[in-house]
Amino acid sequence: MREIFAARQIDIGEKQERKLRQYYELLTEWNGRMNLTAITEYEEVVWKHFVDSASILSTPQMRENRERRIRVLDMGTGAGFPGMVLAILCPAWQFTLIDSLRKRIDFLREVKEQLQIENVELFHGRAEDYGQDEKFRGQFDYVVSRAVAELSVLMEYCIPFVRKGGFFVSYKGKRYREELEHAGGAFAQLNCVLTKEESYTLADREQRHLLFIQKQGETDRRYPRKPTKIKSNPL
Repeated sequence: MREIFAARQIDIGEKQERKLRQYYELLTEWNGRMNLTAITEYEEVVWKHFVDSASILSTPQMRENRERRIRVLDMGTGAGFPGMVLAILCPAWQFTLIDSLRKRIDFLREVKEQLQIENVELFHGRAEDYGQDEKFRGQFDYVVSRAVAELSVLMEYCIPFVRKGGFFVSYKGKRYREELEHAGGAFAQLNCVLTKEESYTLADREQRHLLFIQKQGETDRRYPRKPTKIKSNPL
């Protein structure tokens, strides 16, 4: 596995590799009981879930931060991508993982216990609820998400959690430019700017992109709105 990570210029240690292998075993075991991922073949999981999640660490901005104590939120974490993978690789960082499906949180709790991952907190619930909670709102240096949703929607859900000056990093596929064009209102309403785009390729030549969006001012208390309002009247 380490040679695969090395291909993306990401160094992992023997202990981290062992934990990722355990993670894979738990993922495939639980996937037989509930739908966590359509990808189950070992090398595909390593590339499309583990390496893709960790690719943020190959960027200059995050390499500089790897040994610092920063707070990171993974919104809509699903089976723990990217948050749980990053927690394994970055023990100095403190992670909060939120998902709306309790069964996924139950799975991640098992991963946390079995792999003895100490720098992760898990929460079941919705972004629009936690986003109005003072314990979460404006508290994170970085918010990350690989959720499959339009960028403008993800921004409304995620930006309220970012501290002023912090970043929302969105993992995106080939439609990212189109999504950026449609997100102009979200950038204006949420006081954000796109500071950097990082692109990379996975083993099957799939193009992936990381959008670093910096929060420059406080977020209006109206946001995030309820899902019905976001859907009927996107920013």
